[in-house]
Amino acid sequence: MQSDEPKLSKTRATDRIITPVSGLLRRAAVLSVIGGALWPVQAAVIAWAIASWVTGGPVWEPALIAAGAFIALAVLRAGLDHRAGALLFDAADRSIARERQAVIAHEAQARSNWGSPAIASLLVEKLPLLQPWITRYHLSMTRVKILPGLILLLCFSQSWAVGVILLVAGPLIPVFMALVGMAAEEASRRQLTELGSLNEMLMERLAAMLDIRLLGASESVAEEFESRAERLRESTMEVLRIAFLSSTVLELFAALGVALVAVFVGFSLLGEIGFGTWGSPLTIGQGVFLLLLAPEYFQPLRELAAAWHDRAAGLSVVAELDALDQTAPVPMLGAGALVAPLPGAFSIKTHGAVAALPGQAVALPDIVLEPGQNLALTGPSGAGKTTSLKALAGLLPLQAGEIEVCGQPLSEASADAWRARIALMPQKPHFSDQPLGTWLDPRGSGSDPQSALALAQAAEIVAALPAGLNTRLGESGGGVSGGEARRLMLARALHAGGDVILADEPTADLDPETADLIRGALLGLKARGIALIVATHDPALAAAMDHQIELRS
Repeated sequence: MQSDEPKLSKTRATDRIITPVSGLLRRAAVLSVIGGALWPVQAAVIAWAIASWVTGGPVWEPALIAAGAFIALAVLRAGLDHRAGALLFDAADRSIARERQAVIAHEAQARSNWGSPAIASLLVEKLPLLQPWITRYHLSMTRVKILPGLILLLCFSQSWAVGVILLVAGPLIPVFMALVGMAAEEASRRQLTELGSLNEMLMERLAAMLDIRLLGASESVAEEFESRAERLRESTMEVLRIAFLSSTVLELFAALGVALVAVFVGFSLLGEIGFGTWGSPLTIGQGVFLLLLAPEYFQPLRELAAAWHDRAAGLSVVAELDALDQTAPVPMLGAGALVAPLPGAFSIKTHGAVAALPGQAVALPDIVLEPGQNLALTGPSGAGKTTSLKALAGLLPLQAGEIEVCGQPLSEASADAWRARIALMPQKPHFSDQPLGTWLDPRGSGSDPQSALALAQAAEIVAALPAGLNTRLGESGGGVSGGEARRLMLARALHAGGDVILADEPTADLDPETADLIRGALLGLKARGIALIVATHDPALAAAMDHQIELRS
């Protein structure tokens, strides 16, 4: 079974990347093969002209005819190669754009557990590695299947000895290339893994650069980065060593093959060798023709050897795409669009609701919540507190039961409008790459967030930032502490407006003073008629709520 797995993987990769653009690739291959098949004609023209000169025939007339024919055929070959290249790059652009759009759509609708640096590395650095695989490898495979055989037949027609030399030397190249390619594929996979890991670390450290400098950890971070960069260098050099080994093997056999053909032709023309032809001695025209064909016999094999490493890198990228697809995504209800708020009086009611998670089902507590009421969901980690909040926000589908919001079922049709009436405060801070003032206004109202900052006791945080509301914080809130990030998240939820705030562990991992600030800001919501549901391990926060529901794992 283990021996079949690589074949299955390569078949899946071909079906995913190559099959959708196979029409373009076939047309490009036909044009390229026709262009390659023109070289024997050019070689025959050159051989005829040289033979005419050597045998004492006219000089200028054959030269002009040969030059004209050679140039015309060269222009035709260039045109065919240009058109084939355009088709190949069109196919590559389509495949890469399709895969990039699929990754973006996958993450937009149902985020995986991959971090944004890993996704960015896949989209920006790794997907382009598919281009040489598409543009070079499959074209080279088609050329190898046709052109060497065509040239071999032409060589056999002139000299069976030259045909035997090429027949023996040629197949040795793919054999050694396949052996080297096994190591190349694994080395490419390790290199891509190191590349993604290094990029992820770099983006994380850049996001936290202010904190790193404040803590005096710049030197240790630089040492860590140097160590990871060295590992990437080593994996890259491993790939290059294998590439050079493959190239050396190829050039060795190609050079031996061409050299043996040259030796045979030379000694035959000198009369030292009297065998290897089909009866009559080898002529000067036949000798030149064979010498011009011999290097071209190995050229498709050279191209395939170069493209073999592109194939290894391409398969490694497809393996990552498959791994991303196989992460258990959780679809959300609705399309995530900005729509008008759901009409009706605010209320939340759940009855027998069971959230559908990948591979498991999580039962939600029965909840009844009216305007201005507070509810704490407590219980051990893994009991379903965060899952309950996500399900109430329409971010998880239900397997059974019902969630009723504003008097109607929470469904695919009502989820976007329902989310226009709520604000979600996740446990882990996340800041988009935009000015803080824009981030604090998720609904794009354009209003001043100062009142929300004051309610969240976060106005002084913004005032201390270098550019105030124009500051761009790192993804994880570089430049502000964990407690300050939580208060900014609360300000964002308040500024978004709505009838209820769903807060996940709003006081977790905070010092007592900061936790008191967050609790005070949350409890102040009731006076404004805003309902609140918190998932918390904080006994003080839970005790301050109107109601508590303890979940059990």
